[in-house]
Amino acid sequence: MKYIEDFRNGNFAKVLSKEIAAQVNPNQFYQFMEFCGGHTHAIHRYGIPSLLPNNIEMIHGPGCPVCVLPMTITDKAIALSSLPNVILSTYADMMRVPGTGQKTLLHAKALGADIRMIYSANDALKIAQENPQKEVIFFAIGFETTTPPTALVIKQAKKLKLSNFSVFCNHVLTPVAMDSLLQSDEVKLDGFVGPAHVSIVIGSKPYEAVCKKYHKPIVISGFEPLDLLHSILMLIKQLNEKRCEVEIQYTRAVNHLGNAMSQEIMAEVLELRDQFEWRGLGFIPKSALKIRAEYAEFDAEQRFQLPDSVSQEHKQCLCGEVLRGVRKPMECKLFAKACVPENPLGSCMVSSEGACAAVYAYGRINA
Repeated sequence: MKYIEDFRNGNFAKVLSKEIAAQVNPNQFYQFMEFCGGHTHAIHRYGIPSLLPNNIEMIHGPGCPVCVLPMTITDKAIALSSLPNVILSTYADMMRVPGTGQKTLLHAKALGADIRMIYSANDALKIAQENPQKEVIFFAIGFETTTPPTALVIKQAKKLKLSNFSVFCNHVLTPVAMDSLLQSDEVKLDGFVGPAHVSIVIGSKPYEAVCKKYHKPIVISGFEPLDLLHSILMLIKQLNEKRCEVEIQYTRAVNHLGNAMSQEIMAEVLELRDQFEWRGLGFIPKSALKIRAEYAEFDAEQRFQLPDSVSQEHKQCLCGEVLRGVRKPMECKLFAKACVPENPLGSCMVSSEGACAAVYAYGRINA
């Protein structure tokens, strides 16, 4: 099959839809969580819920890297950007994520802070090379997908003896968050549609402990409509056969062990934090990475004094509950009213991978 066109074939989608309907137990209600913002986006873009029986519910999980960061992280980034002689660089979506009092990096930039949007970690390194008289801080965020480039630029900075470059590291880990979700009784899940890009880096092996501990099947899926329908069918077959395994539907990109080179650079430069705060999930032990002591000279948390703050979400914002799968975007009173993509009050409306933004963009039926 071709990598895009054939995976969007409407006739094949109908076949898979009928097979799913034939396989489900009509007396059972299925709840599957997708743990990837790209999957959330694709589910609504392609109208996947309309192709599923009424007794299958897709629940959005904390798979959007921008969404899961608490307000305190945005507050710290804004504080760093306001320091004298500093250039702060970060990815586009982080520019609009609200911190305390709905302040964003865009607001800080409008007030005079030198904040630059970048497309890759290497862009931040180039800014430091081109501005030796400035302190250049890279505000790094994301799951395992974007972690290797961050580790690599830190290693390159050391090799180049780039003394004006540092990283504010906020990379978080997927399997640990899955474990945290399943410890709670808030949402009864029957299985996971596992993330694609994350799994290209880490492989399928790290999910096995979660799968075994909680007896929940996990199927790592691609992003196209046929990928998602096939993955849901694979989950149903596992449940019907009383199996609990980590399976790879996205075999054209994911393998069992992942990318060894990426994992090696991550392990060399970064290590586990004792704990890290996730929006909606609270503090989760061993769920994020920090820069190792050997590279402390490039750690913004070591080089600069960061403010202590407590997350104060908008009282009516349900982002935390949406990220835990407890509430749906349309249950929020702010959704599509006070909170829209042009003026997001919560992080789930900022990124295209956020559940609220996906529902807003691609229709509010079957949300």
